Amino acid sequence: MDLTFTLTILAAALATYGTRTAGFALIRSMHTIPPRMEAALNAVPAAVLAALVAPSFVYGGIDVTLTLLVALVIGLRAPSLVMLGCAWAFVVAYRHLLM
Repeated sequence: MDLTFTLTILAAALATYGTRTAGFALIRSMHTIPPRMEAALNAVPAAVLAALVAPSFVYGGIDVTLTLLVALVIGLRAPSLVMLGCAWAFVVAYRHLLM
């Protein structure tokens, strides 16, 4: 393995550990969490999901974009498992029939 690659992995691991430890220590030192900080922490899961999905939506091709739109529409009305099944069926059918 290349030394640069190994050092990059090590640096990323240390940065991740440091930020998690510092965040835990900061929140632990507070007696109460301020409302603005609580609102920011509550927004993190949606931000992470958007950061993971957005590149695929934009650069993934028409099949991925349409599948994500189908999943969004179905996900607003149905449980997650139903949404995943419908999105899977859609992308399989689209790729089989139109690609």
